[in-house]
Amino acid sequence: MIYLLEDDDSIRKLVIYTLESQGFQAEGFDRPGAFWRAMEQQQPELLLLDIMLPEEDGLQVLRRLRAGAMTRRLPVILLTAKNAEYDRVLGLDSGADDFISKPFGMMELVARVRAVLRRVQDAPAETEYRVGELYVCPQRHSVRAAGREVALTCKEFELLCLLLENSGRVLTREIIMDRVWGSSFDGESRTVDVHVRSLRSKLGPAGSCIETVRGFGYKIAGGQRA
Repeated sequence: MIYLLEDDDSIRKLVIYTLESQGFQAEGFDRPGAFWRAMEQQQPELLLLDIMLPEEDGLQVLRRLRAGAMTRRLPVILLTAKNAEYDRVLGLDSGADDFISKPFGMMELVARVRAVLRRVQDAPAETEYRVGELYVCPQRHSVRAAGREVALTCKEFELLCLLLENSGRVLTREIIMDRVWGSSFDGESRTVDVHVRSLRSKLGPAGSCIETVRGFGYKIAGGQRA
């Protein structure tokens, strides 16, 4: 299913007709309110989104989608009469997957839709790790402990992911230093201990999954990869 949020009746009807004639299921909405109600019932594979809309503009709609846990990865192609470079950059920086300026050809639109859907289908599946009350998704840079989001520094996050990728294996401080900080780093192995302590503190009770193996290094036991 493809959704189209476009307040111009003639454009909306033509785009829906074209998509359906090319084998897609499509549904159009003239106002964001109707679109959000439809989203509560069914999420589409892709959204075609006009920028100039009543109630709230397309960029506001896009930001709301990107802020939602269930919609942040929904592919979005912006459709707009604005064709200045600033508007294109603003749209793409707000999280759009593609940008088409009006007027556009219907076959070009269909080609862009197919290209975006192809990229989504070809994208590698997300990796998820679960250890007790700890949940980590490296692709989304998401870390949750007992259901709450945990903010980590870049190195803390890389260290946690490295341990999860090697769940059940003991990693020496030297291996961790090399993988996370690089072979050119001149710091002491104590740096690893400091970051592990910080990780445990931020993760709370979930941090107990990081085990110290005396004389060797650290490991995570019992991790489940999805």
